[in-house]
Amino acid sequence: MPPIRKVQREDIINISLEILKNESMDSLNARRIASELNCSVQPIFYNFENMDDLKTAVFEAMYNKYLEYMNKGSKEENAYKGMGLAYIRFAKDYPNYFKTIFMNKTDLTPDVFIDNDDMGNNIIKYGMEFTGFDYETQKDFHLKVWIFTHGLATLVATKTVKISDEEVEKLLKETVMEMVTGIKRG
Repeated sequence: MPPIRKVQREDIINISLEILKNESMDSLNARRIASELNCSVQPIFYNFENMDDLKTAVFEAMYNKYLEYMNKGSKEENAYKGMGLAYIRFAKDYPNYFKTIFMNKTDLTPDVFIDNDDMGNNIIKYGMEFTGFDYETQKDFHLKVWIFTHGLATLVATKTVKISDEEVEKLLKETVMEMVTGIKRG
């Protein structure tokens, strides 16, 4: 008799992430995951207290994928631009993850939303290096840049418009430079 394969926590998270590449978090349920893993639901509830616990772990895994993109963007020559493009690239490569993380109802104001993002302080710092603005000016400026960048990322994630990576980069670069120039002119 062949040994019974033990389903690990990571197996459950990974198959959940695969499901969520094409579907919403609402489609995630124990029976579906068990079916994909070719097992009963028992291993799921052995590894997770309940579905909310599993969904929290899966959300964290999605968010960690987002952080990978942002960290890679922060290593580019112009980290501020690199992080903006990484945000949009994440939306393109993982549209359902992007929608789950950034396109759900919240009671947060835009500035608090940015502050709650683990990358918030880093991106302000990189922005200060790019623009030469003091912290408060950069924070206000970044709010506007983020709203524009989020709009582009949303258009990409939802496939509302067809836009190439080159067009996205040009649009982001030109718009941010125009915004910097406008603030410096006062």
